[in-house]
Amino acid sequence: MIVVVTPNPAVDVTYRVDEQRIGTTQRVRSVDRLPGGKGLNVARVLAGEGVETHSVLPLGGASGSWVADAVAALGLAATAVPVPGETRTTVTVVDDHAHPTMFGEPGPSVPPAAWLPVDEAVRALLPTAEALVVSGSLPVGTAADVVTPWITDAVAAGVLVVADCSGPALLAAADAGATLCKPNREELAEATGCADERDGALALLDRGAGTVVVSRGADGIAAHTRSEVVEVGAVPGVTGNPTGAGDAATAGLVLALTRDATDVTTALRTAAAFGAAAVLRPVAGEVDRAAVHRFLTDTEPTRSTA
Repeated sequence: MIVVVTPNPAVDVTYRVDEQRIGTTQRVRSVDRLPGGKGLNVARVLAGEGVETHSVLPLGGASGSWVADAVAALGLAATAVPVPGETRTTVTVVDDHAHPTMFGEPGPSVPPAAWLPVDEAVRALLPTAEALVVSGSLPVGTAADVVTPWITDAVAAGVLVVADCSGPALLAAADAGATLCKPNREELAEATGCADERDGALALLDRGAGTVVVSRGADGIAAHTRSEVVEVGAVPGVTGNPTGAGDAATAGLVLALTRDATDVTTALRTAAAFGAAAVLRPVAGEVDRAAVHRFLTDTEPTRSTA
């Protein structure tokens, strides 16, 4: 069972339009509403592969109740932890010509005491967990170290921890000893202040991360340890909606690391295949499963000694 914490869940709304234009009234061709946030996207992809997951979701207000009901309707196991305020909404505008535009609300203001039941929910699930995934932003004003007890408890229990966080939360995850930290290039540079990817990865390793996996978008994905860098290129020729591709890549990593992967190379190739297969789907949290298996043969790793 994979425990997935989504610190800042959302009602994910996807608008499909003929063409994105600023300053004009546009008709929406279709609307999708799904329970979202990066962690829930990861959980949905894993569930699509037959993996048992359990999501921990701090939810507030009417929108939080909607997310809880929608998660249950999808057949996903979850613990909903009530918090003050209103769970946020994200709106993604998609057309067939341009990169999607996403509007993400900051989320509710959650006081420190309201996170204690989240800590307890995570701790209660760890005895039966293979892995803990902490994925997504924190609500506005939340201290970065809110992630610390989730990760330290999991590490103490011998559970694999994958942290897909940004900003100070990424540093806190490394400080807590996350098995694997997974920022993208921009998040890594912002959190560490290092323009060079290798320098940024070493900064997280120095803080306590076991491995740093960096998503590079169209340039693929790389895993950094102290001794080497393993790189896998992006699957070529894939176009579509990249929203959620990073979350699918995280799901691919977790899937490989909790199944038969014997080294990071297999995990990276699986992550690249899942990320590319997500681009072929219209909304985040889904992958083209047939494409995953095809894409696994389209990526070749390279290694360099650091």
